Amino acid sequence: MGSDKSADIDSVEGARRNAEAASHQPTNNSHNHEPHGEHSHTKAGTAALALGALGVVYGDIGTSPLYSFKEAFTEKSHTMTVDTINVYGICSLAFWALVIIISVKYLLLVMRADNKGEGGILALTALVMPKRSRNATKAGLLVSLGVFGTALLYGDGIITPAISVLSAVEGLEEVSPSFASWVLPIAIVILLGLFMVQSRGTGTVGKVFGPIMMVWFATLALLGLSKIIPEPGIISSVNPIYAIRYFTHESGKAFLSLGSIFLVVTGGEALYADMGHFGRRPITLGWYAMVLPSLLLNYWGQGAFLLAHPEDIESVFFRMAPEQLLIPLVLLATCATVIASQALISGVFSLTAQAVQLDYLPRIQIRHTSQSHSGQIYVPLVNWGLMIACIGLVVGFRTSSNLAAAYGIAVTMTMAITTLIFFRVLTDRWNWSRFRAFAICTPLFIIELGFLGANVVKIPHGGWFALAVGIILMVQMQTWRRGRMLVADRIHRGERPIEEVLDETEDVKRVSGTAVFLFKDLGKAPPALVNNLKHNKVLHKCTLIVAIDTAEEPRVAPSDRAHITKVAPGVFQVQLTFGFMDEPDVPVALSTLSHFGLEYDADDVTYFLGHESIVAGKAPGMNPLQEHLFVWLNRGADSAGRFFNLPTDRVFEVGSRVEI
Repeated sequence: MGSDKSADIDSVEGARRNAEAASHQPTNNSHNHEPHGEHSHTKAGTAALALGALGVVYGDIGTSPLYSFKEAFTEKSHTMTVDTINVYGICSLAFWALVIIISVKYLLLVMRADNKGEGGILALTALVMPKRSRNATKAGLLVSLGVFGTALLYGDGIITPAISVLSAVEGLEEVSPSFASWVLPIAIVILLGLFMVQSRGTGTVGKVFGPIMMVWFATLALLGLSKIIPEPGIISSVNPIYAIRYFTHESGKAFLSLGSIFLVVTGGEALYADMGHFGRRPITLGWYAMVLPSLLLNYWGQGAFLLAHPEDIESVFFRMAPEQLLIPLVLLATCATVIASQALISGVFSLTAQAVQLDYLPRIQIRHTSQSHSGQIYVPLVNWGLMIACIGLVVGFRTSSNLAAAYGIAVTMTMAITTLIFFRVLTDRWNWSRFRAFAICTPLFIIELGFLGANVVKIPHGGWFALAVGIILMVQMQTWRRGRMLVADRIHRGERPIEEVLDETEDVKRVSGTAVFLFKDLGKAPPALVNNLKHNKVLHKCTLIVAIDTAEEPRVAPSDRAHITKVAPGVFQVQLTFGFMDEPDVPVALSTLSHFGLEYDADDVTYFLGHESIVAGKAPGMNPLQEHLFVWLNRGADSAGRFFNLPTDRVFEVGSRVEI
């Protein structure tokens, strides 16, 4: 923003002062908190939400059977022999990965650490934002890790649509080898269509997502069951002894195969990130009633099928189906992967909005696509960037097997970071003893480190892509955050108390109407106000100095949004607080103001903004490369007026030059 610093410079720091008490979880029973008033859901309402969750939350993990089991055997770094020990071992590992990572870690533990009903690594990170204390350095390191985990999810958002769509379309090769040359063009057309319709919003299409995914999960279960019946012994693979035998059979290859086995749980972070849309209870119901049984039956079915047909490992999923049902299965799989891709794309949009609100990314254009659901948004810049990257991956890697080499490492690192941050939540927010928190988090962290170690070998074969995306975005986020702090510090210099400036306005003429000066530091005089008094020698009859903060919680009730203080006759300071998932609509918020002596006319308002020209200089604070990166990012940032929904014909900007 401009010299107003209004509303987004140091947004989290200001929010921390205002919402610190509210953001603390209760002591020992805080994990019983039900987001978004789940306790009031009727059984029918919970079932309806669970159906919706099938279409949004479980798309990624629900399409993993297309490629994960196959890759556990055929990944180039660890080609496994298709024999009884390996098949039973991989089935056992898939079972325990789903139970420990999804059922225990996310559904039982992490999803209870909601931030006012919202989830996701960025919302979790907001819970451990550093306070002004001796623990700030340690917490600051965790925040940096949280930002890095957030950046890694962008890489996941790029790879998931590419590998999901490509793996489904490759089923056409099972219909007829002549379709092989059409796989890439069809996948590219589907991805193009997927990104082209994003601007329309997901509201209408979302109504059919749940039923389609219900059909998909039912199909997974039936396919698996049809192969389990002739070989029911495969279910005994739940015994962890089979996993132990697996690691003693072909030890080196078995460890490396963990990188592919991990693909069965790659949608785990989506459960947490999308919690705010449905609530923990419906997501849990969907998991145990439909998703987990269907996935287990399908993985067991794939195992049983391979024991009888080891030669079909290259396309085990599609070859389980009867030949006459192959084309419908390919079409259904394609629909399921498009839905899974849609969920990831929508998640990246939401993640971007949160990062912008928390001042980790520059302001960019964000469009709301629903009048009734504020979470349904469209971010054009991110959408087209994802589209180009996804199509580039499909063209570059060409097959889902090649893409699998790039998939997994980013999600594994994000999950491990989530566990570290969750440990801090347990000790700081829930007041657990360190011993108790260690007992919970250490086994989870060790398991995730094992998956991460197995995924490291993927880096030269494609894993570098997700890491590169994460590192680039991490540097960008940290540079933007640091740069905004430096700009705020430079502008602080020379500021004067508002009372002192107003004392010099005895001879200033009062004009009709309302002037709104967006400015971060309440108690100080906005530079735009000082310049207006100096050059125009006028003061509006109603003058509002408005500061805008982003709170640590996702949403702030409209009734709690504004705090008004009278400074002088006709001059008021207004503190507006938005949640990091709220739309910061300043005119709407100001239209609800009510205070004795405040005569606010929404139809006669002029908004005064500061507009800084940032230049790289010799001032201390950032290295030259970061300075130039920040200047470039600042030039591309969306205008403050548009970001805060200010009417363009009522905005007056006052320029200044700031050297960093």
